[in-house]
Amino acid sequence: MGRLSYLWRYLRRHPARLFGGIACVLASVIVGMATPFLVGGAVDQFRQSPSPRVLLAYGGLLILVAFVRGIFTYGQRMILVTLSRDVELELRDDYFQHLETLPLEYFQGQATGDLMARATSDLQAVRMLCGPAVMYSANTLFTGLGTLYFMFGIHAKLSLWALAPMPLVAIATQVFGQRIHRKFEKVQEQFAALSSRVQENLSGLRVVRAYAREDRERRVFGDLNRELVDRNRNLILWTSAFHPLLQGLVGIGFVVVLGYGGLLVMEETITIGQFVTFNFFLTKLVWPMIAIGWVVNLAQRGLASLGRIRKVLDTASTIVDPQHPIVVDPVLGAIHCRSLDFTYKSASVPALSGVELEIDAGATIAIVGRTGSGKSTFLSLLPRLMDPLPGTLLVDGVDVRDWPLERLRGSIAMVPQETFLFSISVRANIALGSPGASDSEIRRAAVLAGLDADLESFPKGLDTLVGERGITLSGGQKQRVALARALLRDPEILLLDDCLSAVDTQTEETILRNLRTVFPGRTVVLVSHRVSAVRDADLILVFEAGRIVERGTHDELVAERGHYADLDQRQRLEEELAAI
Repeated sequence: MGRLSYLWRYLRRHPARLFGGIACVLASVIVGMATPFLVGGAVDQFRQSPSPRVLLAYGGLLILVAFVRGIFTYGQRMILVTLSRDVELELRDDYFQHLETLPLEYFQGQATGDLMARATSDLQAVRMLCGPAVMYSANTLFTGLGTLYFMFGIHAKLSLWALAPMPLVAIATQVFGQRIHRKFEKVQEQFAALSSRVQENLSGLRVVRAYAREDRERRVFGDLNRELVDRNRNLILWTSAFHPLLQGLVGIGFVVVLGYGGLLVMEETITIGQFVTFNFFLTKLVWPMIAIGWVVNLAQRGLASLGRIRKVLDTASTIVDPQHPIVVDPVLGAIHCRSLDFTYKSASVPALSGVELEIDAGATIAIVGRTGSGKSTFLSLLPRLMDPLPGTLLVDGVDVRDWPLERLRGSIAMVPQETFLFSISVRANIALGSPGASDSEIRRAAVLAGLDADLESFPKGLDTLVGERGITLSGGQKQRVALARALLRDPEILLLDDCLSAVDTQTEETILRNLRTVFPGRTVVLVSHRVSAVRDADLILVFEAGRIVERGTHDELVAERGHYADLDQRQRLEEELAAI
């Protein structure tokens, strides 16, 4: 019932259409109830006075009834089925919007294919639940009640005998419904696993080919595919057996009616016309019996899928706007850390521990350190991609948790270590965060990022499509497109997370020379493994195991002969060896 009440949140947004559709179902059933009486009346009247006029009159009435009923049937389908599409639209929008608000840590424990399966096949099952299932449920209820009323009106005892198989129908519905629910959940889980495998293979196509893994991946896909087919067959086995079983149980009622009803006609307890009418009503009762199985099937599938979707929707978004946000205007970009600690949920060792730091507005700060020392974690905390502890990280004297998210992130541009490009043009990727940017502004950002020479070699320049995740570009080109995207936003705080690691030293020097023209007036935090990229920073921080172990200018740190000096010496030696 909890899942149905959750679905009611969406259905109640359209009360006029919902109740209008159900009213059409009721009208269709009421009009259809005239058919058995017309046929039975025609039989009795024709026996009394055989005449073509009788047949023509009743035939005309039957055509009229069929026409009117067809109008209401069309109305119920148009209203309720389109309503289900709108509910699907709203639920999918809510699902996607909620995904957009979830923290990064949530996605680290989720398969992309599984999330995609919930947004596609699971939502289709929910649509069938709130559309066809609602329509068939209302039709079954109204038809069943009306049919039983008129059957008992003709002969109560005969009706009781006809309904004798009903307890068996209830038991079969309960048993089969539970089995169908569990088996459909297993089908959806396997479909999610299959979708995840396909998504990973398409995203990692280069790696698959580079390691000659095509045959193995085909075998794994084949195994997953066969398992999906086997689970579907198992589901089909139960659903296919369900409907014939219900029809067989209803058939028992027909046998009883033919025997006992024929005896009543011979005794003249009921007329032949009433007997025909009763059989027509019993035939009408077959549909509710079968529809029960159909509705149970749709309901179990839909509820199973709704449960999978709700697991995502019920996941609380931990990174939200504060109840009482503090608006800072203008944003200067001063950063202050007070004993900043951070530990990932899946880790036992802190990623950051006791970080104390003062960054003046407009300063250029560089961070170096070994892999896993906490550099990227520190940068991710600033725009609240992950939440720091209250009071440990401040921007312009205000806790980042007290900033409006849009205002905070609108003041920051970040180039992450793992570059991501959308499968659109180079121009659209650069203008992603600044959709109103002019062509000259986009080109200037591209030049600053060192893309000017590459644009000349692209088939359509800025309008060249980059392909899935930027597959047509080299690693260095992707990094520079991402850098141009950040520069175009003209942010107050610029975060560069080792964003030049894939370019050669000469290109890096050119880009850094360009960047120095835009650094003044904004706070820059630059992470790099190369000393050449950080030597001109106002302050250099050395991270080790989540702590700042050294800080100072390039010359000061070299003189200390610590971690930074060792890094500088090794890189100088590498450059000398490369020059030989």
